[in-house]
Amino acid sequence: MIRARTLMLILLLLPAVLADVKVAKAIENHPPLANPVLERRYQHLTEEIRCLVCQDQNIANSPAPLAANLRYEVRRLLFTGASNSAIKRYLTRRYGDFVLYKPPVQPDTWLLWFGPFALLLTGMITVGFLVRRKSRLYEREHGEGRVP
Repeated sequence: MIRARTLMLILLLLPAVLADVKVAKAIENHPPLANPVLERRYQHLTEEIRCLVCQDQNIANSPAPLAANLRYEVRRLLFTGASNSAIKRYLTRRYGDFVLYKPPVQPDTWLLWFGPFALLLTGMITVGFLVRRKSRLYEREHGEGRVP
């Protein structure tokens, strides 16, 4: 009976333990570019471009196949002599502004740039309104400044 309970406990806890195990995935390693300036540009660009599959990683660190394709595209464009801004323009034309970690400030990205500040301001105004309302209600119920 104890063995059956132990086995059931192990079987129930096994998915939780396995969910916490990180699986190492190989990222293809191209040899560093012969030109150190190009290599620095490549590293800088791959850290500024978002993986569209992972969405919270840049393509330099992402194991996703799409990130590998994007790294290849960045390398290819660097070899053709494209500037950093030309490479970013090429990728944004293909994948949209979301591919950049720092999308440009323009009308269609205003919500992305200013939305968090608008939500914070709305929350502060709401809290201020509620505090003021509660204090007025308290004053009405307990009288203004009277000490019992």
